[in-house]
Amino acid sequence: MVAFALLLTSGVQHPVRLTASATALVLGGLILATQFFGRSRRSDGRRRLAWLLFTGCVLIGALSNLLSVDTGRTIRAAANLALLVALGVGVMGFAVFPLARRRGTDLLRMVLDGIVIGGCFLLFGSSVFFPALLNAEPSAPAPTVLLIPVFDVVIATFATLLVVRSSPAERPVLALTAVGFCGYAVSDFAYAAIVAQGRLFQFGSLVDLGWITGYVLVALAFANPGTRVASSDAPSVEVEVSAVPGTVVVVTLFLVAATLTASVALSGRLGLPYAVVWLAVLLAMVARQIALIVDNETLRRTLERRVLDRNRSLRQVTQQSDLLVNSVGDGIYGVDETGLVTFVNPAAAQALGCTARELIGRPAHAVFHGNRPDGTPYPVESCYITEAIRDAVVTNAEEDTYLRADGREIPVEVTATPLLEAGRAPLGAVVVFRDVTQRREVDRLKSEFVSMVSHELRTPLTAIRGSLGLVSGGALGPLTPPATRMVDIALSSTDRLTRLINDILDIERMESGVIPLDIADHTAQSLVDAAVAQLLVLAGEARVKVVTDVQGRVRTDADRAVQTLINVVGNAIKFSNPGGTVLVVARQRGAFVTFDVADRGRGIPEDKLDQIFARFEQVDSSDSREKGGSGLGLAISRSIVERLGGRISAVNNAGGGSTFTFTLPATPGGADEPADPGAAPGHVLAEPGHVLAPPEPELAEPEPELAEPDPGPAEPAHHDSLGLADRSGP
Repeated sequence: MVAFALLLTSGVQHPVRLTASATALVLGGLILATQFFGRSRRSDGRRRLAWLLFTGCVLIGALSNLLSVDTGRTIRAAANLALLVALGVGVMGFAVFPLARRRGTDLLRMVLDGIVIGGCFLLFGSSVFFPALLNAEPSAPAPTVLLIPVFDVVIATFATLLVVRSSPAERPVLALTAVGFCGYAVSDFAYAAIVAQGRLFQFGSLVDLGWITGYVLVALAFANPGTRVASSDAPSVEVEVSAVPGTVVVVTLFLVAATLTASVALSGRLGLPYAVVWLAVLLAMVARQIALIVDNETLRRTLERRVLDRNRSLRQVTQQSDLLVNSVGDGIYGVDETGLVTFVNPAAAQALGCTARELIGRPAHAVFHGNRPDGTPYPVESCYITEAIRDAVVTNAEEDTYLRADGREIPVEVTATPLLEAGRAPLGAVVVFRDVTQRREVDRLKSEFVSMVSHELRTPLTAIRGSLGLVSGGALGPLTPPATRMVDIALSSTDRLTRLINDILDIERMESGVIPLDIADHTAQSLVDAAVAQLLVLAGEARVKVVTDVQGRVRTDADRAVQTLINVVGNAIKFSNPGGTVLVVARQRGAFVTFDVADRGRGIPEDKLDQIFARFEQVDSSDSREKGGSGLGLAISRSIVERLGGRISAVNNAGGGSTFTFTLPATPGGADEPADPGAAPGHVLAEPGHVLAPPEPELAEPEPELAEPDPGPAEPAHHDSLGLADRSGP
């Protein structure tokens, strides 16, 4: 283009410039027609038709350029007619090009916008640059010459709308095409203005630069491998754009055109073609505004109808949800991210002895949560509401005590669920609770019965155990090997039955609160070491390594804390694979020290994660035969932890196995205790594959005690709450 611009402005003779321009225009048209035709071969449906029409447009335009070289009047008229036909075919190509679907009123507004924009550009060009274009005298050339700029404006407008309505992938090639057609329009304006003045147009001037630029830009658009245009009439989604930018542009151009028209009219140069174009622009502008008003009114009514329908649907859903929530017999209340009550259903208000209005806006934890057994309030940091909001933790079937407005305490079973929204912190929590007073009474009666039966069984069981011990020790003379084996089996069975009775009595006493607690400050490391020391034999026999990483100080009952650790760590050892590792970690988090016991065993079914803490609950009934135990270990552990003011739970690990977690109150103001400086991090208490020898048995059995001994630490339990080791005194 730069070379042609230099050539057309140089002093080279006109025949040379004429030949160069004509050759460039004809060759450019043929090259562009070849590209368009190739695009049509790779397309289908309306796109193929559009590319074929573009091919015809360029070929007819090239023919018109070739005829325009001749200076004869007849040939020139034929050239003008051919150019007009080419532009008409191009308009048809843009019209059939498939694009995003639009509503009828929106499409009508776009067409009217095109007429207004094109007419304003035509008025602007004829008023500023080509005054003779729309003010031609009756002796001026045929009207076909005047229609050429009009078609150019229409094509440029269509091309611009095509870019706006196309997909992002198609816009680069269509944008270059639109700019190229704008170059055609500029040269056609100049050509029509020259002819309208009665002068003879000849190629070889700067007017040719617009046509050449248009051919080059369009050719580059389709020759660039980075530009792509879809080849299929795939349906595209409807795209609605705001009418504000378009209205601003159209009104601004209309005001400019009106100002120019007024100046032309005042100067006495307002010819009939100019007046016709101005009238068309005025009518299109009026029709455009009417269409916009009708469209806005239709959209407003549609939006109002949709809003009414949506509000009606929302009211129905809300009423149905309220009916469901209000009809539930369990108490339900919601809290926001600060723990303030936002919703209370009638069952919850009735259970708490308040009205919903009295509870809404008040902190749930401080208003109706009961205190610890010793009368001190539970710390808010460990409340299940706080954990749901802070950590998005779901709490299922946790036992708690609520305080009614009349001061009476009611036992409840609570489920707390965080309110989660994608990508955001919890917005609050929903708590469902159930009054379990009647169930507690039934459990109390059942516990009393079980306790009575257990006490009644201990006396004859002690006599049986003592008698078998005497027989085994040779009090009745030597025993034959089969008799010795049978007596050993009987002794083992009485030991197991004794442990079961002790467990039952232990859990009943713990839940009834009759067992006194010796609360003192202890390091978490000392508790873990004491528990693991009693499990060395079991770890050696199972070829399992126990690794500890413990810090922190706790305020607790040491014997009961060790009993809980024996239960949990022992189960982790029993259900680990040979050569596996059990990891015991303790860290202080706020007002509590959290103990995590992780293994790589078989894990726990998801539906059993809460049930395993119930009495006699087992994941698989075969475990009681394979591993031994009564199914009370985890129930005892839960009773101990809750009595000490903590919580216990279990989760499955992503890589296999499970992790049991329980908390104990931290020493107030106590700092985390570092690990023993003499030991390496990750203190190994039992090496895998190293079978440790159990203690040597005593040679003589002790005399059986008829009095009821105090139960000691419970046997460890795992996923199925199985027992593990013999008991010792408290």
